[in-house]
Parts: sequence; C-alpha cells; structure tokens
Amino acid sequence: MNHNVIGLDIAKHVFHLYTIQSDGKVFKKMLKRQEVLVFFANYPNSLIGIEACGSSHYWARALTNLGHDIKLLNARHVKAFVKGNKNDFNDAEAIFDAVSRPNVRTIAIKTIDQQDIQLIHRLRQEAIKRRTALVNQLRGLLSERGIVIGQGVNQVRKRLPELLEDAENALTVLSRAAFAEQYERLLEFDKEIKRYDQNMNQLCQANALSQRLAEVPGIGPLTATIVAAYLGEYRHYVNARHYSASLGIVPRQNSSGGKSTFAENLGNGAIAK
Repeated sequence: MNHNVIGLDIAKHVFHLYTIQSDGKVFKKMLKRQEVLVFFANYPNSLIGIEACGSSHYWARALTNLGHDIKLLNARHVKAFVKGNKNDFNDAEAIFDAVSRPNVRTIAIKTIDQQDIQLIHRLRQEAIKRRTALVNQLRGLLSERGIVIGQGVNQVRKRLPELLEDAENALTVLSRAAFAEQYERLLEFDKEIKRYDQNMNQLCQANALSQRLAEVPGIGPLTATIVAAYLGEYRHYVNARHYSASLGIVPRQNSSGGKSTFAENLGNGAIAK
C-alpha cells in the first residue's frame, strides 16, 4: 500500500479512509477513533484530504505531527464529487477526488493559539447574547405592569434598581423579589463579559500579529485578536483577495450564453452589479 493520496472522512467515533493503491485497486478502511493515530503513525507519509468540520483542525495538527501533508477542504468543494447515495465511504471517496485535483483550494489549519482566541470570542459572544435576551425579557415583563424602560442594557441597569427601591409602583412582593434576582443575574453577566474582555487584552498582548494589528488607528484588542485568529499564518493566502474570499467576501459570477452577471457576495445576500 505505497500510495500517497488519501481521502479521510472524520467523525466522532468512526472514521473512513479511501485511497487507490499503486496497482490501481481501491483500498477502503474503517477506523475507530482510538485507532486513527496508530494507523497513520505506521503508514507512509501521504497527502491526506479532510473536509473542514468540527474537530478537523485538531486531526490536521495531529496527523501533521506524524509527518503527513494535510489539506482541509471546504465542504462545498467536496460535495460536487459525491457519487451515488450518501454514506461514509462515498464521502471519503469524494474527499479523495477533490484533494487530488490540481490547484485545489484549501483552508488554513488553525493552531491551538488561534482556537484559544476563537474560544474566548465565542464564549463572550454567547454571554452577550444571553444578557441581551435577559434585558429584553425584563423590559417585556415590566411593560406588562405598566413600567416602560428604554432600549439598551444601560437603561435596564440604571432603572431597575430604582424600581426595586420604589415602594409606590405596581410591583408586588413576589415580582419585586423575582426582578431583584434577575438583576443579580444581569450583574453576573456583566462580570463574565468583563473577564472575557480582560482575557482578550492578555491574548492581544501575547500574540505578535494582534499587537501589530492593534497599532492601526481604530482597531482595538477585540478586532485585532479575531482577525489574527482567522488570518493565522498569512503565508497560506496568496494575497488579500484570497483572504477575503476565505471569509466569503468575494464577487460571485453567474454566466450563461456569453453574458456575465457579477454580484457582491456579502455572506447573507448578494447585490447584483
């Protein structure tokens, strides 16, 4: 089995491998999670294609450490190669076909430091989302009692203590205690988000690329760290256009009969040109 191109379909517990041997015969193998690294540690160094998905960056780093060349592929580029019904071995074959193509577009493998930055950003974003939901809920519940508070967390943070201290308003003993408890939750969210902001400042100082980005006027630790997390090893991208394309900010073409229509693809929608 001295072949050097492999399509690997990864999952939580069971992995599927597809390749073509030097004699032209197809070789397929199913591996359990604990068998993957053992198998590839004793396998000739190969080009391994993996579809970018959950845990793909971890496996890419682990297999790279074993001496293999790993390419992460966008799922859209793999889907076009799927033959027949969808199953794990057909998916592995599609990955094999996609990674075997010349000039295949790949996704940069993220380091553990990049994933740490993304981790804090996502936790912070989720905390903000839950705080916003709490604020909106409090405003709605108060409006049902004839108490209207302006939009924004600052308005709720300012007015709610005043309402809790006002004995003349429409709040009952039970509702006053419930709102007081929710106000404490709001303060806990504020503390949690502040801790994430402090983590961001530390990550920004520890990352050379973030420090360089933070020197640009108008860019703070949040923007600097998230750009550094997505950009990573910038040499993976040929130029700025390749990087913007990896984020989905790229002109989209739809041509037929010699006529071309371009649109700015801005993630959720497109604007025709």
